Amino acid sequence: MEFTEDALVAIAQKTLERKTGARGLRSIMEDILMPLMYQVPSDYTIEKVVITKEVVEDGAAPQVTYNKDRKPVKI
Repeated sequence: MEFTEDALVAIAQKTLERKTGARGLRSIMEDILMPLMYQVPSDYTIEKVVITKEVVEDGAAPQVTYNKDRKPVKI
């Protein structure tokens, strides 16, 4: 998982606008990452997820890179 520099700035700005500190930051991160928490673990072909400014500000879908050659790993 990667965050672009613009995404990190947008997250920080949202947190400052809410004036809620760490709890506000947690809420923003949960809003961004919640759909991914259900999608990524069940799809072993996902190789990389990039969070951009558009994901943070507009609710756009993150950039997901797939690798069809990956094999499932048993933990």
